[in-house]
Amino acid sequence: MEAIVLAGGLGTRLRSVVNNVPKPMAPIGNKPFLDYIFFYLKKNNIKKVILAVGYKNEIIKHRYGNKYLGIDIEYSIEEEQLGTGGAINQAFKFIDEKESFIINGDTFFYVDLNEMYQFHIKNNADLTIAVKPMKNFERYGKVIDNNNKIEKFTEKEKSKKGNINGGIYILNKEYINSLDLPKVFSFEKDIMEKNVNKDNFIAYKSDTYFIDIGIPEDYNKAQKELEQKI
Repeated sequence: MEAIVLAGGLGTRLRSVVNNVPKPMAPIGNKPFLDYIFFYLKKNNIKKVILAVGYKNEIIKHRYGNKYLGIDIEYSIEEEQLGTGGAINQAFKFIDEKESFIINGDTFFYVDLNEMYQFHIKNNADLTIAVKPMKNFERYGKVIDNNNKIEKFTEKEKSKKGNINGGIYILNKEYINSLDLPKVFSFEKDIMEKNVNKDNFIAYKSDTYFIDIGIPEDYNKAQKELEQKI
């Protein structure tokens, strides 16, 4: 199996605690956050990773090179900011298989990737999204589904409970290649929200450990928790 890891984040909301490195390279203990993602991918038998990089990508390339933990690595480099969609679309040029996992480089979600993949195939999905059940949250929008078929994405608001987008996807290469896409676009707005009612988007629910290091509060929480989760 192959995975695209979105590692081009600027980390603007983390600048008060992390400076001068791409967000996925923010240190957790004595290791970059991206190390934990690689440990997780190795456990899940991912053989090849495409790192979609931009901001200060030389820091990432210097640490991981062309192989890390036995995982082959290639780099999809943004010469300009392409948005999440543009970064994914460009990275797919390096994908050899019919589909690929896509992993956000600033979240850690302990999903069983093999089980998620089987679920994706069983449902003949164009896109499968790993969703996390949550209670009492406001940082995230909700993924609304009917028997796992996604019907709607809601905006961020205070919610007592719901399923959030956990930042892990399986996307079919044939599907994304069939779309007429600009060079710069948002994956969330221009693919997920735009096509949810006409294409086969499936929610894979996993109530496993999840953390998003995008804000200082959760970044500090990761310092205390993440080492124990690997």
